[in-house]
Amino acid sequence: MVEPNKSSRWMVIVNPKAGRGHGLRDWPAISNRLNFSGVDFTCVFTEKKFHAVELTVKAMNDGFRKIIVVGGDGTVNEVVNGLFIQKKVATSEVTLSVIPVGTGNDWVRMLGIPRTYSDAVNSICAERTILQDVGKITFEESRVPQTRYMANVAGIGFDAIVNRRYNRLKEAGRTGKWTYIMSTMFTLFKYRTKRFTATVDGRLFFDGCLFSGTVGVGKYNGGGMLQMPAAALDDGLMDITLIRKMSLYKFFINFNRLYNGTIYNFRKVKAAQGKSIKIASYPPSPIEIDGEACGYSPFTFELVPKSIKVVIGEKFNLIES
Repeated sequence: MVEPNKSSRWMVIVNPKAGRGHGLRDWPAISNRLNFSGVDFTCVFTEKKFHAVELTVKAMNDGFRKIIVVGGDGTVNEVVNGLFIQKKVATSEVTLSVIPVGTGNDWVRMLGIPRTYSDAVNSICAERTILQDVGKITFEESRVPQTRYMANVAGIGFDAIVNRRYNRLKEAGRTGKWTYIMSTMFTLFKYRTKRFTATVDGRLFFDGCLFSGTVGVGKYNGGGMLQMPAAALDDGLMDITLIRKMSLYKFFINFNRLYNGTIYNFRKVKAAQGKSIKIASYPPSPIEIDGEACGYSPFTFELVPKSIKVVIGEKFNLIES
């Protein structure tokens, strides 16, 4: 039986390294705001990669039913995967919120969660929620099938290569807002396209040389890029946007389309929606899921509809429309 005090108390999972160390540096201000607002919570800190998965499973087994993530998209992804790993309670019965301190924060953009700590805490106190869709992704790691859940967006092709370089730089201590741009530019001049095939709900959707692609339930990735402007978190569909091979000239003159919502108007782009997506490449190609480098193709994406309960901000309806 769940202890009443724990089921109503928030478990706060803090990633101290998120946002170039803001998770740790800003925690005193965040905790003071939570206390000032009367939020009943218990706090734990992650100590290593995937630790948030373990902490989430433990929290569920200990009787907690509310989680606040103090971190970025990667920490959110680990918590979501922890919710699906644990078997104590249905994932839809756990309330998940976030106080964003990461570098990308693409998931909270969809939810309309404010970036200021005080406003984010106010959203938590209001506890306005929706049931969000999640993607279940199967891929290969060292030729062994693996499964991971996606709360927002996965990237393939150019996106995945940039992400791997960016994460290597972060692990080496290279931080700052220009790190992602440097990774993009370095990759751009060395990247070679591969042949991809994609099927959506059993129908062939794409067969050719792919520059970049995204699959997911959210609109944003890469720190604010709008590669899937038609996506909605709770519409029962996954979106896929694929960009065919192009010259460097076409890349630069159309670069702004990644941010202004007009990407569907670019003739090199193919977009669709579906509940089941399968992607293969020749040779195998990597994938990033919610900003974290994972395994290699082939990939299978399956929709898990309305499977997690998430706190939304006041601007959620404006963002979704």
